[in-house]
Amino acid sequence: MATPWARPRPRESDNGQVPAAKKKTTTANASPERRRELLDIAAEVFAAQGYNATTVRRIADEAGMLAGSLYYHFDSKESMLDEILSTFLTELWDGYDAVLAAGLGPRETIEALVTESFREIDRHRAAVAIYQKESKHLADQPRFGYLTDSRQKFEKAWLGTLERGVADGVFRADLDIRLTYRFVRDTVWVAASWYRPGGQHSPEEIARQYLSMVLDGIAVRE
Repeated sequence: MATPWARPRPRESDNGQVPAAKKKTTTANASPERRRELLDIAAEVFAAQGYNATTVRRIADEAGMLAGSLYYHFDSKESMLDEILSTFLTELWDGYDAVLAAGLGPRETIEALVTESFREIDRHRAAVAIYQKESKHLADQPRFGYLTDSRQKFEKAWLGTLERGVADGVFRADLDIRLTYRFVRDTVWVAASWYRPGGQHSPEEIARQYLSMVLDGIAVRE
Protein backbone atom coordinates (compact mmCIF):
# COMPACT_ATOMS: atom_id res chain seq x y z
CA MET A 1 0.00 0.00 0.00
CA ALA A 2 1.33 3.42 -0.93
CA THR A 3 2.52 5.71 1.85
CA PRO A 4 2.91 9.54 1.85
CA TRP A 5 6.63 9.00 1.30
CA ALA A 6 5.88 7.20 -1.98
CA ARG A 7 4.06 10.19 -3.43
CA PRO A 8 5.91 12.66 -5.68
CA ARG A 9 7.29 15.55 -3.63
CA PRO A 10 5.26 18.75 -4.25
CA ARG A 11 7.30 21.46 -5.93
CA GLU A 12 8.00 24.45 -3.68
CA SER A 13 7.44 27.96 -4.90
CA ASP A 14 9.93 30.72 -4.12
CA ASN A 15 8.09 31.69 -0.93
CA GLY A 16 8.15 28.18 0.50
CA GLN A 17 4.55 27.37 -0.40
CA VAL A 18 3.10 24.52 -2.42
CA PRO A 19 1.39 25.79 -5.59
CA ALA A 20 -2.36 25.99 -5.00
CA ALA A 21 -3.14 23.08 -7.33
CA LYS A 22 -0.84 20.82 -5.34
CA LYS A 23 -2.02 21.60 -1.80
CA LYS A 24 -3.90 18.99 0.19
CA THR A 25 -6.02 19.74 3.22
CA THR A 26 -4.84 17.04 5.58
CA THR A 27 -3.87 18.99 8.68
CA ALA A 28 -7.00 17.76 10.45
CA ASN A 29 -5.53 14.24 10.37
CA ALA A 30 -2.28 15.27 12.06
CA SER A 31 -2.07 14.59 15.77
CA PRO A 32 -1.53 17.65 18.01
CA GLU A 33 1.63 16.03 19.38
CA ARG A 34 3.13 15.57 15.91
CA ARG A 35 2.25 19.13 14.89
CA ARG A 36 3.86 20.43 18.08
CA GLU A 37 6.99 18.38 17.42
CA LEU A 38 7.28 19.69 13.86
CA LEU A 39 6.71 23.27 14.99
CA ASP A 40 9.41 22.90 17.64
CA ILE A 41 11.83 21.69 14.99
CA ALA A 42 10.87 24.51 12.62
CA ALA A 43 11.29 27.08 15.39
CA GLU A 44 14.83 25.89 16.11
CA VAL A 45 15.75 26.09 12.42
CA PHE A 46 14.18 29.53 11.97
CA ALA A 47 15.98 30.79 15.08
CA ALA A 48 19.34 29.45 13.95
CA GLN A 49 19.22 30.28 10.25
CA GLY A 50 16.70 33.09 9.92
CA TYR A 51 13.26 32.81 8.35
CA ASN A 52 14.17 33.88 4.81
CA ALA A 53 17.19 31.58 4.65
CA THR A 54 15.22 28.54 5.82
CA THR A 55 13.60 26.24 3.27
CA VAL A 56 10.83 23.75 3.86
CA ARG A 57 13.25 21.05 2.75
CA ARG A 58 15.68 22.02 5.54
CA ILE A 59 12.93 21.77 8.16
CA ALA A 60 11.88 18.40 6.74
CA ASP A 61 15.48 17.17 6.83
CA GLU A 62 15.72 18.09 10.51
CA ALA A 63 12.43 16.26 11.11
CA GLY A 64 13.67 13.15 9.27
CA MET A 65 11.02 13.31 6.56
CA LEU A 66 10.63 14.33 2.91
CA ALA A 67 9.68 17.92 2.19
CA GLY A 68 6.52 16.77 0.44
CA SER A 69 5.40 14.96 3.58
CA LEU A 70 5.68 18.15 5.60
CA TYR A 71 2.97 19.67 3.42
CA TYR A 72 0.53 17.10 4.81
CA HIS A 73 0.80 19.04 8.08
CA PHE A 74 1.33 22.68 6.98
CA ASP A 75 0.67 24.46 3.70
CA SER A 76 3.75 26.71 3.92
CA LYS A 77 6.65 27.75 6.10
CA GLU A 78 4.76 31.02 6.66
CA SER A 79 1.96 29.03 8.30
CA MET A 80 4.50 27.37 10.57
CA LEU A 81 6.04 30.69 11.55
CA ASP A 82 2.60 32.20 12.18
CA GLU A 83 1.63 29.36 14.50
CA ILE A 84 4.97 29.50 16.34
CA LEU A 85 4.74 33.24 17.02
CA SER A 86 1.02 33.40 17.75
CA THR A 87 1.26 30.50 20.22
CA PHE A 88 4.13 32.19 22.04
CA LEU A 89 2.37 35.56 22.24
CA THR A 90 -0.94 34.04 23.32
CA GLU A 91 0.75 32.28 26.25
CA LEU A 92 2.80 35.38 27.06
CA TRP A 93 -0.32 37.53 27.29
CA ASP A 94 -2.21 34.94 29.30
CA GLY A 95 0.51 35.33 31.93
CA TYR A 96 0.93 39.08 31.60
CA ASP A 97 -2.81 39.79 31.74
CA ALA A 98 -3.11 37.73 34.93
CA VAL A 99 -0.30 39.78 36.50
CA LEU A 100 -1.77 43.11 35.41
CA ALA A 101 -5.21 42.14 36.72
CA ALA A 102 -3.91 41.04 40.13
CA GLY A 103 -3.89 44.53 41.66
CA LEU A 104 -0.25 44.35 42.74
CA GLY A 105 1.88 47.34 43.63
CA PRO A 106 4.28 48.74 41.00
CA ARG A 107 7.37 46.92 42.26
CA GLU A 108 5.51 43.64 42.69
CA THR A 109 4.07 44.02 39.18
CA ILE A 110 7.54 44.54 37.69
CA GLU A 111 8.81 41.52 39.60
CA ALA A 112 5.93 39.37 38.38
CA LEU A 113 6.27 40.54 34.75
CA VAL A 114 10.00 39.81 34.75
CA THR A 115 9.42 36.36 36.24
CA GLU A 116 6.69 35.60 33.70
CA SER A 117 9.03 36.73 30.90
CA PHE A 118 11.75 34.29 31.95
CA ARG A 119 9.16 31.52 32.18
CA GLU A 120 8.15 32.25 28.59
CA ILE A 121 11.78 32.13 27.50
CA ASP A 122 11.96 28.72 29.16
CA ARG A 123 8.84 27.53 27.29
CA HIS A 124 9.45 29.24 23.95
CA ARG A 125 13.15 30.06 23.70
CA ALA A 126 13.34 29.62 19.92
CA ALA A 127 10.14 31.60 19.35
CA VAL A 128 11.54 34.47 21.42
CA ALA A 129 14.73 34.44 19.33
CA ILE A 130 12.67 34.49 16.13
CA TYR A 131 10.52 37.34 17.43
CA GLN A 132 13.61 39.41 18.22
CA LYS A 133 15.15 38.86 14.79
CA GLU A 134 12.11 38.87 12.53
CA SER A 135 9.24 40.83 14.07
CA LYS A 136 10.23 44.25 12.73
CA HIS A 137 9.89 43.33 9.07
CA LEU A 138 7.19 40.69 9.56
CA ALA A 139 4.90 43.29 11.15
CA ASP A 140 4.59 44.99 7.76
CA GLN A 141 2.76 41.95 6.40
CA PRO A 142 -1.01 41.79 6.99
CA ARG A 143 -0.84 38.22 8.30
CA PHE A 144 1.53 39.32 11.06
CA GLY A 145 -0.15 42.59 11.98
CA TYR A 146 -0.77 41.23 15.47
CA LEU A 147 2.95 41.66 16.15
CA THR A 148 2.55 45.44 16.12
CA ASP A 149 -0.53 45.23 18.35
CA SER A 150 1.37 43.06 20.83
CA ARG A 151 4.39 45.37 20.85
CA GLN A 152 2.21 48.40 21.60
CA LYS A 153 0.34 46.56 24.34
CA PHE A 154 3.64 45.36 25.82
CA GLU A 155 5.07 48.89 25.86
CA LYS A 156 1.93 50.31 27.45
CA ALA A 157 1.99 47.70 30.23
CA TRP A 158 5.62 48.27 31.17
CA LEU A 159 5.64 52.06 30.83
CA GLY A 160 2.38 52.35 32.75
CA THR A 161 3.76 50.27 35.62
CA LEU A 162 6.98 52.28 35.79
CA GLU A 163 5.07 55.57 35.70
CA ARG A 164 2.80 54.34 38.49
CA GLY A 165 5.84 53.42 40.54
CA VAL A 166 7.32 56.90 40.20
CA ALA A 167 3.98 58.54 41.02
CA ASP A 168 3.60 56.35 44.12
CA GLY A 169 7.13 57.06 45.31
CA VAL A 170 8.20 53.44 44.89
CA PHE A 171 10.71 54.24 42.12
CA ARG A 172 13.03 57.24 42.00
CA ALA A 173 11.53 60.52 40.85
CA ASP A 174 14.48 61.17 38.50
CA LEU A 175 14.02 57.84 36.71
CA ASP A 176 14.00 58.11 32.90
CA ILE A 177 10.92 55.97 32.32
CA ARG A 178 11.42 55.17 28.64
CA LEU A 179 15.15 54.45 29.02
CA THR A 180 14.43 52.16 31.95
CA TYR A 181 11.76 50.34 29.96
CA ARG A 182 14.13 49.78 27.04
CA PHE A 183 16.91 48.56 29.33
CA VAL A 184 14.69 46.10 31.17
CA ARG A 185 13.00 44.89 27.98
CA ASP A 186 16.27 44.23 26.15
CA THR A 187 18.20 42.74 29.05
CA VAL A 188 15.39 40.31 29.86
CA TRP A 189 14.65 39.03 26.36
CA VAL A 190 18.28 38.75 25.25
CA ALA A 191 18.44 35.79 27.64
CA ALA A 192 16.90 33.73 24.83
CA SER A 193 20.34 33.80 23.16
CA TRP A 194 22.03 31.92 26.00
CA TYR A 195 19.34 30.30 28.15
CA ARG A 196 18.82 26.56 27.76
CA PRO A 197 15.84 24.78 29.35
CA GLY A 198 16.84 22.25 31.98
CA GLY A 199 20.05 24.08 32.77
CA GLN A 200 21.61 24.89 36.11
CA HIS A 201 19.11 27.64 36.99
CA SER A 202 15.32 27.65 36.76
CA PRO A 203 13.59 30.64 35.15
CA GLU A 204 12.38 31.71 38.61
CA GLU A 205 15.94 31.65 39.98
CA ILE A 206 17.22 33.70 37.03
CA ALA A 207 14.40 36.19 37.55
CA ARG A 208 15.30 36.56 41.23
CA GLN A 209 18.94 37.24 40.44
CA TYR A 210 18.04 39.65 37.66
CA LEU A 211 15.59 41.59 39.83
CA SER A 212 18.09 41.79 42.66
CA MET A 213 20.61 43.40 40.32
CA VAL A 214 18.15 45.78 38.67
CA LEU A 215 16.17 46.84 41.74
CA ASP A 216 18.84 46.64 44.45
CA GLY A 217 22.15 46.91 42.57
CA ILE A 218 25.24 44.72 42.81
CA ALA A 219 27.42 46.82 45.15
CA VAL A 220 27.60 46.02 48.86
CA ARG A 221 25.52 48.54 50.80
CA GLU A 222 27.16 50.00 53.87
